[in-house]
Amino acid sequence: MRKIIFLLFMFFCVTATISLAQDITHPSNEKSDKYTWDFGYVKQSQISKHDFILKNDSNKLLVIKSVNTSCGCTASKAKKETLSPGETTDIEVSFNSKGYSGEVKQYIYVHTDNLDNETIRFIIKANVVKE
Repeated sequence: MRKIIFLLFMFFCVTATISLAQDITHPSNEKSDKYTWDFGYVKQSQISKHDFILKNDSNKLLVIKSVNTSCGCTASKAKKETLSPGETTDIEVSFNSKGYSGEVKQYIYVHTDNLDNETIRFIIKANVVKE
């Protein structure tokens, strides 16, 4: 009886550990808002990509003046520079993890002609691990 209880306990521990490891390796972005993306664990020198969606919520034409990032390791551009009211565009982001280790957070700044919201900030996160 003790062996059975011990084996069940070990099975539960291994199953819980595997489940936890899967959650850590592939974090859910459901909890992230539309301005943040977590790549989770990435290998050093890996290039990771994500497209944010920018929507013109105003009732006027929105002009994207420029897009820049907080680091040379991150590149970004808008697919469209002018958005009609209600229209969307992709903000394409790529992150090169070369030279990084551990948790990384970078910012993408979209500069617009909207005086109420001139700069829209997106955030990407990653946990860089050595190969």
